Amino acid sequence: MNTSSALTLQEIQDFKGKYPKQLWYLFFSEMWERFCFYGMRGMLVLFMVDKVVGLQMKDDAANLQYGATQAFVYAFTFIGGLFADKILGFRKSLFWGGILMIVGSCILAFDPHNFFFLGISFTIIGTGFFKPNISTMVGTLYKNGDSRTDAGFSLFYAGINVGALLGGYACVVVAKEYSWNLAFGLAAIVMTISLVTFIFTQKTLGPIGLPPVLEKNKSWYEYAVYIGSLGLIPIIMAMVSKTEYTDWFMYIIGPCTLVYILYEMRSFSAAENKKLFAALVFIIFSILFWAFFEQSGGSLSLFAASHLTDNVMGIPLDPNGVNNSSNSLFVIIFAALLGMVWIWMGKRKIEPNTLIKFGLGFLFLAAGFYIFYYTKFFADANGVTSLNLFTFGWFIITFGELCLSPIGMSIMTKLSPKRMQGVMMGMWFLASAYGQYAAGILGAGMVNPNENATASEKLVSYTDGYYQLAIYALIAGLVLIIISPFVKKMMGEVK
Repeated sequence: MNTSSALTLQEIQDFKGKYPKQLWYLFFSEMWERFCFYGMRGMLVLFMVDKVVGLQMKDDAANLQYGATQAFVYAFTFIGGLFADKILGFRKSLFWGGILMIVGSCILAFDPHNFFFLGISFTIIGTGFFKPNISTMVGTLYKNGDSRTDAGFSLFYAGINVGALLGGYACVVVAKEYSWNLAFGLAAIVMTISLVTFIFTQKTLGPIGLPPVLEKNKSWYEYAVYIGSLGLIPIIMAMVSKTEYTDWFMYIIGPCTLVYILYEMRSFSAAENKKLFAALVFIIFSILFWAFFEQSGGSLSLFAASHLTDNVMGIPLDPNGVNNSSNSLFVIIFAALLGMVWIWMGKRKIEPNTLIKFGLGFLFLAAGFYIFYYTKFFADANGVTSLNLFTFGWFIITFGELCLSPIGMSIMTKLSPKRMQGVMMGMWFLASAYGQYAAGILGAGMVNPNENATASEKLVSYTDGYYQLAIYALIAGLVLIIISPFVKKMMGEVK
């Protein structure tokens, strides 16, 4: 790989205008990688419950399996961030992760029924190396305190969602109209495009993402990472295929991570440690947010398959395609606009602090899930309800996501000491792992235990579950707003 550093970091960070040019290159690399990821995510539960060529799972088991699979995907972002910080650097970590994701998708394209967990295991580890590091490089494009950082992350987040929109809809439709093999193959092709894009544009990143300087007798560490990650494949296969193993993993990884962070905090100043504690507040509440939001790939996917009409405002659309991609469409439309709103408010010194934005995110989330609950009042005798109203629920939730997720990535880079940025970004995604894990458990709990229940009874079981999530989200949002002054003090000069 070319690791030229002709540009200095100062030259990159002294860019003119709203966005640095390097952001656009990272935008396209991430866009195609997200096509692969969200396309795969949208297919998981549907393939698991497929009674013909899929895994023929029951709905509650598929929800638990979905939560376990996604939990490992995000848990390994912490490990990927750690190895990038200490050994590989962000660029090599991203490249290795991309290779593993391509291999995983190709395995699934070859035979998804017999090699499902093998392909998924490659994808899990590959995503762990890829995902946290490209986000961290975005943060490095800006100087500390640059007011354009949030807008940059919002634009980058739009790039994520262009890929999610295309992959989330296309892969489901290709699987439904043609075959699962072709759909998984499509994910492999676009992941290859992502990796090629990064390889040919990385020279513009200067020193950003280069590996740390290791002692000569430690240079073999890099090869140990590659070999070790491949050696983990059979272990991941066993743990993902048995959800009880996932339970034990989640009981252990979180506490161990906190112990590691506390160990590292010994070498930081009191002010830096206060910022790290503030970052942990954001992380804890993000677990709750993703536990609710990530019903999209689990219970909402099954809900869409059985209980929604097939058109939006008279336009014929696949209901699962809409469930997987409508949120992304709304993010694309409104992410940059909301970023400009934050800049406009910041110039007038009326911009809400980041914790208030988090609180608002939960309030939007609560409103969206209440709309999902309210769809039951529009259902016909067959338990089929309005895709229009369902899509409106995603429209509302999108504003909640925009208040939390792109700003969340930004705040991790702002609150973390430089040598902890990769780890803390990984910690941010580890919180998503716990959210995904909890999402699977919550989704499984919404499944009507009576296999002979009517379609209307199954619909009520799901929508009543969404009502409960709306109440929990409302409470979390109010708590965040109340504690915001105390956390703001811990954040120091960070806004």
